[in-house]
Amino acid sequence: MPYALHPIAEGVTAIDLHFHGRPQVIAAYLIYDGREAALVETGPTSSAEHLLEGIQAAGVPLEALRHLIVTHIHLDHAGASGFLAQRLPGAKIYVHPVGAPHLIDPSRLIASAARIYGDMLEPLWGKVIPVPADRVQVVQDGERLRVAGHTLVAFETPGHARHHHAFLDETTGLLFTGDIAGVRLPGVRYVRPPTPPPELDLEAWSASIARLRALKAQALCLTHFGAFREDIEWHWEDLERRLWDWGRWIREMMEENRTESEILEALRTRADAELQAAGADPAFYDVAVSYESVVAGYLRYWRKRAEALAQRAEG
Repeated sequence: MPYALHPIAEGVTAIDLHFHGRPQVIAAYLIYDGREAALVETGPTSSAEHLLEGIQAAGVPLEALRHLIVTHIHLDHAGASGFLAQRLPGAKIYVHPVGAPHLIDPSRLIASAARIYGDMLEPLWGKVIPVPADRVQVVQDGERLRVAGHTLVAFETPGHARHHHAFLDETTGLLFTGDIAGVRLPGVRYVRPPTPPPELDLEAWSASIARLRALKAQALCLTHFGAFREDIEWHWEDLERRLWDWGRWIREMMEENRTESEILEALRTRADAELQAAGADPAFYDVAVSYESVVAGYLRYWRKRAEALAQRAEG
């Protein structure tokens, strides 16, 4: 069984996609009221068959799946959208307005990902297939989606990506966070900020955290990975502290003219020790978000900030 099912609340099940055979890396959340179904996150195309098997194992016929909701268009969250649009002809794909054009024509998305993953792009994530324009439903900030007997409210939450939504299920109190609530493994008190290029924005991320904290959700449902109920306030605090601590530390190393490889190894040493102290296996966190992408995102962010400050000074 290349997937696992985890009941989260009445009518809501997390499906572990067992990304490349690894558990607890990517989750998709299935909502079902006995008549129609919705999915929050599609995962990548490379795990799409596992996802379809998990949906059916949960007792949901594929023809009942009408709503595919993605928090943002990164391949680990929405890469299978086009594949699923082909397999599920009755389903709509719901996405942020900035992300919608890239689902319809993913050429720029693929080119951007190829700069990071090179020849490993398709082996890792599978083929990225365009979504027909008439199947894409743009979702605005604050919009209420009434799907599968639940009401999901979209909250624009930039920081990780400017085209990012989190969704509060008003029916259950669950908050589907995408990447804005970081990466955390079940049973571990440690939250890693996923900070890939090119759209990392620390100030916007802090504002998004404040917005979501005010919702007082009953649980955080992370794509990477699972639902957390008992320590939500601690979770937000740990994420925001580490997001800024790592950022300031990397900026200091940049000011010392450390090379990217030196910064990468310094962060790996520091973060691996933190994870081991928290009782976690660093390798599992690396599958969900690599140190290479974390460092690359911070470097781009601080360089862009320096360029903007220089331009203002000249102006």
